[in-house]
Amino acid sequence: MKTLVKKVAATNTSLSQLALRIPVGIIFVAHGAQKLFGSFGGYGLEGTGQWMASIGLEPGYLMALLAGSAEFFGGLALILGLLVRPAAAVLAFTMVIAIVTVHIGNGLFMSNDGYEFGLALLAASVALAISGAGRGSLDAMLSKE
Repeated sequence: MKTLVKKVAATNTSLSQLALRIPVGIIFVAHGAQKLFGSFGGYGLEGTGQWMASIGLEPGYLMALLAGSAEFFGGLALILGLLVRPAAAVLAFTMVIAIVTVHIGNGLFMSNDGYEFGLALLAASVALAISGAGRGSLDAMLSKE
């Protein structure tokens, strides 16, 4: 089990991942909090679930719970630098679903509710899934032990 944790937590000592994972983690936590708790002007699980059901993501409440949890807890994992590779992979999958089901038909630009922002978050998540957490992370501490 210890070897598995070391493999998942493996990372290098670069600061570049820290510069990426903190702001991206904050963005994901905020968006997840909107979906889960209604924070920051969000609709909470009920409202988000109803909206998700209206666009064909059924059951809406469960989809809202899954998306909100992925974003909120995945974002926390990025901020802490804990199990960043699996968290980033889940976040990347979440962004693919958001892009394909919500934004792709609106074109690229955010001004038209396009996939621009989701694509940027997808790219950041994929980069972190590949590279790991970097310096200043719990993963770096775990992989040394």
